[in-house]
Amino acid sequence: MAVPKRKMSRSNTRSRRAQWKATVVATVACPQCRSPKLPHAACSVCGTYNGRQVIEV
Repeated sequence: MAVPKRKMSRSNTRSRRAQWKATVVATVACPQCRSPKLPHAACSVCGTYNGRQVIEV
């Protein structure tokens, strides 16, 4: 197992942690109702996926 040889300074630790950030959730427009939805998922507003009705809304 890899073990650090020396203690990492606060500035190095904080600059490394500053790069670790969350990404924005990607959304696409629903082709039926144009509301934002997650890609590769059924639309929660109109209930369609891939051009057909899959959820009763």
